[in-house]
This record gives sequence, C-alpha cells and structure tokens, in this order.
Amino acid sequence: MSTFIITAILVTLLGLTFGSFVNAAVWRIHEHRTRSLLNDRSECTHCGHKLTWYDLIPVVSWVTLRGKCRYCGKRIEDTPLPEVGVALYFLVSFLFWPEPLTTGAGITDFVFWLVYGVLLGILFIYDLRYMLLPDKITFLLIGLAVVQLLLHIFLAPAAALETVANAVLGIASIAGIYLALYVFSRGRWVGFGDVKLGVFLGLALADWRLGLLTFLLANVIGCLVILPGLLTRKLTRESRIPFGPFLIVGFIVSVLFGTSIVDWYISTLYL
Repeated sequence: MSTFIITAILVTLLGLTFGSFVNAAVWRIHEHRTRSLLNDRSECTHCGHKLTWYDLIPVVSWVTLRGKCRYCGKRIEDTPLPEVGVALYFLVSFLFWPEPLTTGAGITDFVFWLVYGVLLGILFIYDLRYMLLPDKITFLLIGLAVVQLLLHIFLAPAAALETVANAVLGIASIAGIYLALYVFSRGRWVGFGDVKLGVFLGLALADWRLGLLTFLLANVIGCLVILPGLLTRKLTRESRIPFGPFLIVGFIVSVLFGTSIVDWYISTLYL
C-alpha cells in the first residue's frame, strides 16, 4: 500500500475522531456553558451515565448500539453525521489541498485548515440546531486566523504590507457586506454572528476575490435550499434561516477550488 493511501486513511480516521469531538462540543456549549470543551467527559443526555471509550468509537459505537444508550436504552440525540462530515472534510482537503504538502509552509497551513474544519463543524451544527453562532468558537477562529496571518508575515516579511492589505480586503469582501446588510435591515436579513464569522473567513482567505466568491456561493447555495421550501410553503418570508452553514460551505469550496473557479471565470471574459 502506497504512502499516499496510508496517509489518506489516517487523515480520514483523524477526521472521524475530531467529528466525535464536534458532536460532544455542540452539546457542552449549549447545555453546560461553564464546562471545559477538552476535559469534560461525555455522558448520556438522558441518564447522565459517563460514557467509556468503547461507547465513543466514531460511527461504530452508534451503529452497534443502534442509536441507543447502552445503559438506559433511550435514543441517542446525536447522530454520526458530524463524524462522517468532518472525516470527509479531512479527506477531501487532503486530496485537493491547493498548496504542496512537501514544504513546511504548506504543511503548517494544512494543519491550520484542519483545525478550522473542526471549529467550523461546531458552528455548522450549532447554527443548524439553535440558530446561533457561539462567540467562543467564532472568536477562537478569528484568533487562530490572526496567528496564521502573523506567521505568514514572519516567514515572508518583504510581503508583509501585501499580506495585511489582502487580509483587510478579504474581511471587507465578506464581513463588510454582511455588516452593511445587518445595519440596513436592522438585523432582519442577517444576524451579527454572520458578520463576526465573516471576519474570520476574510482573514483566512486573505483574498478579496475569494471573499466575493464565498459570498456568492453562500447566497447561491442558500437560494437552492430555501426556494424549494418557499415554493412548497414549508418556509415563509418570516422563517428564520441559519445562514452560517451556507457561508461555511462557500468558504470550503473557495479555499479548495476557488482559484481555479476564478481563473476559469476570468478566462471566459476574454473568449
């Protein structure tokens, strides 16, 4: 078996493990805001029994227990979908990462990207369930993006001004637009959590073109999801729609494939 395949398998298994953490973190943030995300032990939400390691094997434990608690027999609220989703995020990122993973800079950016994926997974699930993007995760993402930006400046000081300018333009291309929408609509069209998430996305992208692409993709994906609900009257104009997941998906597509999409679009302008 080649090194590439072995690495892909290990990356996927790592994603499954962190996907399990995403499930636990969402519950801990919502139900036990003062608990530690890292040190607190998982427990059944019904009977409170502390779960052992063999209760927490990603996907396998849920399947073998048929989605029920081993101790009280009640249905487990969490599903393995976040575990599978984060695992796919890790695998697809490894397969399509736009930087060479043969350099220190490429590997460092990839590690940041995987950490972003775990934290974005928490925001994705939390926003879907509770219509809210928790600040403790959003601010952590912003802090990590700043650290990554400073690291880029340290490694390439000659391009420091350009790096900072790109980051500012990236923020303006997403957070700036959402801030304007938030102020204009007085919070009816978008939430302020989307604005704060946009700050992270702009910092991480550090490219106004990819920022605009993320904004465009998020709105296109949102329309594809929302319009069928409006047509079938399952949704109304007053329905609350979590927009964070659309932004996150648009961001992922922009990082992994955005440069190719932008280059393709520019090339069509000169045909």
